[in-house]
Amino acid sequence: MFRAYAKLRRNSDGAAAVEFAILTPVFLLLLTGMLAYGIYFGASLSLQQLAADAARTSIAGINDTERRNLVERFLIKNAGAYILLNTSTIAHDFEITRKDANQFAVTLTYDASDLPIWNLYVPLPLPSKIIEHQATIRNGGI
Repeated sequence: MFRAYAKLRRNSDGAAAVEFAILTPVFLLLLTGMLAYGIYFGASLSLQQLAADAARTSIAGINDTERRNLVERFLIKNAGAYILLNTSTIAHDFEITRKDANQFAVTLTYDASDLPIWNLYVPLPLPSKIIEHQATIRNGGI
């Protein structure tokens, strides 16, 4: 009995299979995590860029109404250029900042429920399904 046990202890056949079985779930968690967060960060950065571009567009407006119209037209025309964003789930809000009346703020809110990451891997900790970015710019015009 002890001889058979000693022989099994020295035998290393199948060690790679055991290591593979132990490390595969960790590897898959890392791989799906990188994929999910890469897609999420891509959508977040796209929304941030869209908000910044919309705020820059508002500089051409002379009054608040014209600024709002310029930003709305910009969003309608250009939001579809970002492949990770579904244009129907982007909400926008405009305001004159309370600290300085010479600044115009554009806030975009995106419901990221349409991103293909939410059912990717169940134990993966994922961020919020609502992404929000704000860009503030000094008013242009006269």
